Amino acid sequence: MRKAGRVATSGRINTRIDAGLKRKAVKVFERLGLTQAEAIRLFYAQVELHQGIPFPLMIPNAHTQDAFEEAKHPKKLLSSKDVRALRSRMGT
Repeated sequence: MRKAGRVATSGRINTRIDAGLKRKAVKVFERLGLTQAEAIRLFYAQVELHQGIPFPLMIPNAHTQDAFEEAKHPKKLLSSKDVRALRSRMGT
């Protein structure tokens, strides 16, 4: 019989993940007081609870995709010293 509070571990996950993404995520987990394993278990529990991914997944529309492309070239983006000057440059 299992003791209360202990989680049976019978499944194993092995995956590769971008080192930078992992490092940033681990910092968040640490601030939350979670281990990586606990964070993964929480994600799986939420998937089961919601019967799907527990956050919206959407394919960006053409306008959003254009904005992503523009953002890849920050030197071409409009910039200004304040909001009023930026609005003036944008004509709004």
